[in-house]
Parts: sequence; C-alpha cells; structure tokens
Amino acid sequence: MAKQSIFGRISTLMRANINAMIDSAEDPQKMLDQLVRDYTNNIADAESAIAETIGNLRLLERDHQEDTQSAAEWGNKALAASRKADQLRTSGSTADADKFDNLAKIALQRQISEEGQAKAAAPQIAAQTEVVDKLKDGLSGMKQKLEQLKTKRSELLARAKVAEAQNKVHDAIKSVDVMDPTSELGRFEDKIRRQEALAQGKAELAASSLDAQFESLEDLGELTEVDARLAALKSGAPVTGQIEQ
Repeated sequence: MAKQSIFGRISTLMRANINAMIDSAEDPQKMLDQLVRDYTNNIADAESAIAETIGNLRLLERDHQEDTQSAAEWGNKALAASRKADQLRTSGSTADADKFDNLAKIALQRQISEEGQAKAAAPQIAAQTEVVDKLKDGLSGMKQKLEQLKTKRSELLARAKVAEAQNKVHDAIKSVDVMDPTSELGRFEDKIRRQEALAQGKAELAASSLDAQFESLEDLGELTEVDARLAALKSGAPVTGQIEQ
C-alpha cells in the first residue's frame, strides 16, 4: 500500500498544471513556495520508497538466481548419482545401484522444487521491475517539475523586485514633482499676476472717478452760462455767445 500510495502521489504531482495553479492563485509566490516544499518532500519520500522497492527487487533477483543455480546443482547431482548407479549395475552391484538411483530421484525432486520456486518468482521480478522503472520515471519527472517550479519562483521574485524598484522610482519622481521649485515659482507668479490685476483695477477705478469729477465740473460750467443768459433775457439785454475767432 505504501508503494501504491507514493506512486499515486507521484502520478498526481506529475499531472499537475503548474501554470494554471499559479494563474488561479491569489498569492502566486506563496503558491510556488508551497509547491516547492511539497515537491521536495514528495521527492524525498519517493526516493526512499524507490530505494526500498529496488532493494526488494534485488532480493528477489538474488533468490531467483540462487534457485536457478540450486536447480542446476541438483540436476548435476542427479546425473552423477544416475551414472554411478549405472556403473554399479554393470558391475553386478544391483543393491548399491538401486541406492544411487534413489539418490538421483531425490536430487531430481529437489531440482524440480528449485525450478518451481524460480519459475514462480519470475513474474514477481518482472512486475517489480516495471514498478521500479515507473517510479524512476516519475521521480525524474518530479525533479524536472521541481526545477521548473524553482525557475518560475526565481522569475516571479525577479519580476516582483523590478516592479518594486519601478514603484520606488515612480514614487520618487512623484515626490520630486510635489517639491519641484518650479511649481512654487508658478504659484508665486500667479499670485503676482493677481496682485498686478488688482492694482490695474484700482487704477482704472480711480481714473474713472476723476473723469466723473471733471465731467461734473463741465456740467456745472454749462449750467452757470445758462443761468447768465436767462438773467439777460429777463433784463431785456441781447443774448449772445462768445465765439472764438
């Protein structure tokens, strides 16, 4: 179950779409950090499980090799006992020949038993070898994914630093704009222009008042002449105006 579990985890992580996970994450940097930790931990678990699986496979292979060698040895012993029995039987020692034939039979039984064990172990070895190959491939894929994650994280951190630097520059420029002495000069110039306009307005108002005063003096002179002529009319004196030659 442990091997199936780790194999399932490897398969799941191998199928993971890192780009989609990053795009959907609220905080991609935290997501990448967590994925790097997960992959690192799972790679360590996978390496341990694969090492154990490979160890078990090597034990099976050694047992299979020993069974095969043992079967061959029992075959050789059976052959030697059979030949000895034939020699004894040829020389007339039938009892001894039968004894060696029985030994040959025992050796053949042992050979058959060892061959059976070796044959039974062959499918297990093949299956275990396939599992080891898949685990190795999965482990290699996980390591590639981990490197991809680390590259993505480095890229993201670099972009974050660039963005932070750009924001600092933007804030600095904005601060310079706020404290720009030319902007103060502009405001001072506006103030002076308003003061100049106010002075001009006052001057125009003053001039307008003087003109009104002079116009009133002219009107007063005109009324005085009218009164003089009216008085002349009443006295019977001719009314004439003075015309400049």
